[in-house]
Amino acid sequence: MKSFKNHLSLIMAIVTILFSLQIFTITERAIDAYERDLQENYSIVVVSEKSISNKSFQNMHPLIKKSELIAADHVLKNIKLQMKQTNIKLLKTALPKFYRIHLSKFPSPDQIDAISDAIKAHVGVTRVESFENSHNTTYKLLLLFKQVVLVLAVFIFIVTSLLMLKEMRIWQFQHTERMSIMALFGAPVWLRSAVLFRLAVIDALLATLITCVAFLGMLNYGWIASELEVIGINITIFDLLNDGVSMLVLALGLSIFLATMIVLGHKEEV
Repeated sequence: MKSFKNHLSLIMAIVTILFSLQIFTITERAIDAYERDLQENYSIVVVSEKSISNKSFQNMHPLIKKSELIAADHVLKNIKLQMKQTNIKLLKTALPKFYRIHLSKFPSPDQIDAISDAIKAHVGVTRVESFENSHNTTYKLLLLFKQVVLVLAVFIFIVTSLLMLKEMRIWQFQHTERMSIMALFGAPVWLRSAVLFRLAVIDALLATLITCVAFLGMLNYGWIASELEVIGINITIFDLLNDGVSMLVLALGLSIFLATMIVLGHKEEV
């Protein structure tokens, strides 16, 4: 019974790490998807007295993906009803050129300033509207959320790893007598510690299986996906091939690494 509890404690510790890893992965995917959506909807408006080609805009800064000329009709649509047709035609000829600039990724505030300065330096540009205030607020919130999730994931990883180390050390103490007897007969370290490594591998496999089944259940239930769709985010919640393999590698790697630390520590004590 005591042995089963030790097994269960170690398995739950590994499950906690794997579960946290996948939640962090889902969060990262959601943030990346949201960031791509922001990038697609974000643009800079440029007013210029001269025509500027798409290539010229792209040469101004590496983040500039493309430019789009805003039609004069679109600019004048709100005042057409209040003016005669002849005046509108005259106004069209006098209007400067309006461009909408699309970027290759959602920029940081510093990048926004650099892009704006590069565009303003171009001959003929009279105004650059980057909507900096609203952009900076959104960017800072996104960055804060990323950092909070990362700190939480690292904290859970460290605490749970220490718990795994403690459980493995308990197993080592339970088999100390057997390991000492084997040492007297000249058994190598790896053979004396075979039980500990077997424990680590088996529990890692079981923890990976439990975590994969749990996320497959969530995937079939669709609760997480439906919540993300409400805010317009469509991402892969769990990919058995990629995420499952990543979980297995992490579980085995961490378990074997901690078991090795215990074995090396025991060797020093002997």
